[in-house]
Amino acid sequence: MSEGASEGLLTIDELAAAVGLTVRTTRYYATLGLLPPPVRQGRIAYYGPLHRAHLELVRALQDHGFTLQAVERYVASLPADATVEDLALQRVMHTSWSPLPHEELDHRGLEERAGRTLSDRDVAVLEKVGTVERQGSGYVALPNLAVGVELLDLDVPEDSLGAAGDAIRRHMEALADDLTEILREGILAPYRREPHSPEDAERLERTVSRLRQLTLEAVVTGFQRAANAVITRSLAR
Repeated sequence: MSEGASEGLLTIDELAAAVGLTVRTTRYYATLGLLPPPVRQGRIAYYGPLHRAHLELVRALQDHGFTLQAVERYVASLPADATVEDLALQRVMHTSWSPLPHEELDHRGLEERAGRTLSDRDVAVLEKVGTVERQGSGYVALPNLAVGVELLDLDVPEDSLGAAGDAIRRHMEALADDLTEILREGILAPYRREPHSPEDAERLERTVSRLRQLTLEAVVTGFQRAANAVITRSLAR
């Protein structure tokens, strides 16, 4: 392969650096079949945009809480002719709304994250209010863990905290379903119907990322307005 032919291709060291992984992890993912075979020039393996798109999708799925085994099954289900743009679209749909990846913690690790000692009852309350989830033999601390920790010190019955957590989860899941359907039908479906370039895929990803931020802000503002409306109605009775 000439220098011109290999332009734009990366060595495995460069590929790993581009997606923020170690070379060892990148090689391991390749052995699991999470990457297409590399382009070889003699003994050197080169990787292109499609390999990077696969790795970025794998990272997005793991940040969303997928186990490596689940990631393997998902990647195996992708069409063999999936393009960089197709993978970018998959990544858009599966990128976690949480700014931090899920991390499994043992009890001590959960206490360190919470910044205090936690009894079994405390952990049960944190689970009830939706700030901690059990995962395997450990726990996953959700982004709102600090809120749950503060609730532990309030003089509020545990059953009431659990009921409030259930109500929030129930309505938020319904809202998330509605908003996801709007995203699919209003933005992603038209995108799929038209020819698109890698640049178009990048713009779509930036658009959806910003849309997530604005949606979260709108949800908070919408709840505040709804709560104020409830107070107004109760005062008018």
